[in-house]
Parts: sequence; C-alpha cells; structure tokens
Amino acid sequence: MGLSTHVLDTMHGCPAAGMPVSFFTRQGESYSLVKSFMLNADGRNPDGLLYDNASLKTGRYRLSFDVAAYFKSKGVALAEPMFLEVVHLDFGIAHADQHYHVPLLCSPWSYSTYRGS
Repeated sequence: MGLSTHVLDTMHGCPAAGMPVSFFTRQGESYSLVKSFMLNADGRNPDGLLYDNASLKTGRYRLSFDVAAYFKSKGVALAEPMFLEVVHLDFGIAHADQHYHVPLLCSPWSYSTYRGS
C-alpha cells in the first residue's frame, strides 16, 4: 500500500533511469515540495514508495518529471524549445487505505499515464 511511481522511456524502450522528478503536496492553490530525486535503473524512486500506507493521506498531489533534461542527457537531438519540457501530473488520492501507482510512459513528443496497481 502507499504511493509509488515508475517511468518508461517509450522512445528507447527502457526505464527512464536518471530522470529528475519532484513530488509535491497541494494545499489550496499552492504546492509544497516533499522531495526531489533521480529515477534509478528500473525507472523508479530509489527510496521505494513516495509515501507508505501510514503516511499517505487523502488530498491532491503533483509529480513533475523533467522529460527535457532526461532526453538531453541521452543525447537526443531535439529542436529548441522542446515540445515537452516538464510533465506535471496532478492527481488526487481519495482512498488513503489503497495503493496508488502513478506510471508515466514518455517520449520527447508524447506521454500517457494511468492509475496503476
């Protein structure tokens, strides 16, 4: 249980190792940074869950994925400005007793997400 994330690079067909990610909580219209990290070799938070079951609360959250920095670090030649720079996923937790997994599948030109298990 808790909250987790995972990023797959659909351009190269691999986990997005080394992508910078920031995780925020939302109160009203403002966001508070909880933590920033780089994805590990499996495209996941190196510390595991973003929140464990005991820490997860109902509310609104944001994950910000620095897609531009990641693809630049891979040597991908892209026009400036890039089509995608930072992908912000704003989502809500309605049932803190359930597991929420927030995956991101991305390329320099597209992304998709869903509530995983």
